[in-house]
Amino acid sequence: MGSSGRRGGRLSPAAIAGWTGLAVLLGGAFLAALGGLNHTLYGAPAFVERYLGNIANDDIVSAAATPGVRLDEGALAAAGLPADISTAMLRSGVVESGPEDVRIVSDVPHDDGSHTVTASYRLESSIIETAFDVNPIEPLYGVLNRWEFATSPLAVIQVTAAHSPLFTVGSLTLDTRATKSADELAAFTQQASYLAIAPAVYEFGYESTLLEAVPAQVVAEPGAEVAVTVDALPTEAFIERVQAKVDEFLQDQCATQTVLQPSGCPFGVVIDDRVVGEPAWTIVSSPEVTLAPGDTTFEMPATPGVARITVDVQSLFDGTFSTLEQDEGFTLALDATVRPDGSIAIQLR
Repeated sequence: MGSSGRRGGRLSPAAIAGWTGLAVLLGGAFLAALGGLNHTLYGAPAFVERYLGNIANDDIVSAAATPGVRLDEGALAAAGLPADISTAMLRSGVVESGPEDVRIVSDVPHDDGSHTVTASYRLESSIIETAFDVNPIEPLYGVLNRWEFATSPLAVIQVTAAHSPLFTVGSLTLDTRATKSADELAAFTQQASYLAIAPAVYEFGYESTLLEAVPAQVVAEPGAEVAVTVDALPTEAFIERVQAKVDEFLQDQCATQTVLQPSGCPFGVVIDDRVVGEPAWTIVSSPEVTLAPGDTTFEMPATPGVARITVDVQSLFDGTFSTLEQDEGFTLALDATVRPDGSIAIQLR
């Protein structure tokens, strides 16, 4: 009979050595593979690349869920930020563009296990380099590296919403009054701070029937605080509606009064002769409405108009009768605001 690896039911020394060698080879291969994964897929540079890639793909939910990104109450306080700072911008559809052409420039390990990973990327037309400090956290399955940002890369964007509390960023419309109360709600210009994923480019603006703001781009780099003003100004539709209100007021409430001094109106006349008929007013030209932002409202400065009076009079000098027809110049100034329901409030000055 042929020889066997067993002698008396036991493995021979040669067989044991063979199995031991195989185990060592398999163990070495496993450790080598594990080491390779920890240096590539689960390495600190890959962690940073995944975060940047999520922003580029507008997967803001995943980017915001990256360890070390979210700020708890203690971290907000340490950064001098209010506990109720808005996180409304931490969603997809808000970023105008994310980092492109991402490249890891360097990966510097430190004695405490942390790494400093420097990444180069393009935001719009600018090439930017950012150093991210990342710390190791509890390994996945006890063997695969996991990381977190030592300092959150979130940016803070301070939004000044001038002349309207609403603004748009990407596909999202936000209200800067969300956390305000009492008298703050009525302010003509509002301010609010928002946490924002970074690095990214955002476009702010506003457009409605009555108000429109020229879009403004903001480049938010990791950890930065940036400011943007959304300057909402009256549209042609707003001005046309105010003009219609002015014309209606002058014609229907002023010109219809058959007196020399129409009550509550910007024009009137004093006549030395005796009035013997009812005065009749017509509006020759209405003031042309223009609106500019003031401290609390949109303002129209004192603007000229012309009204014409026609009335029969008797001369106190010689008793003769005649018809007086003359033009009276006047000026009109007003304040205009947009009510919460979208209607226009006008106050004459």
